[in-house]
Amino acid sequence: MHCLTLAPLHRSFPASRLAWGLAAAALIAGVVAAVPGGGVPWWAVLAVGLAPDLPLLAGGFAPGNVHGSIAPWSVPFYNALHRAWAPAPLAALTLGGVVGHGWLAAALAWGAHIAFDRLLGYGLRGSGGAQ
Repeated sequence: MHCLTLAPLHRSFPASRLAWGLAAAALIAGVVAAVPGGGVPWWAVLAVGLAPDLPLLAGGFAPGNVHGSIAPWSVPFYNALHRAWAPAPLAALTLGGVVGHGWLAAALAWGAHIAFDRLLGYGLRGSGGAQ
């Protein structure tokens, strides 16, 4: 009888990536719950959720880039938008009543983007633009 083992999965898929996947799922569930009552359209939340990759797009097509890297000038912007704590101030402003409830959905979408990147193995960029 063949026994199913998780050993190969464990070696190729570390627990930290699984934790990021669970965080991404929880954040996406939060977005789904927050959008209907937030008075903000889905397309706006989607735009904020995808916005952290704008420096990737801008710096990725710079002349002379090595495949898989981004231009060094775009690294600080990319890294700032991909810090795990980056959406927290926006969520805090929402929960404190400083900005509208719709911004909570945006903060959750931004956080989900970061968690999903980590799930896939993408992290912050080095000063030269490489992963």
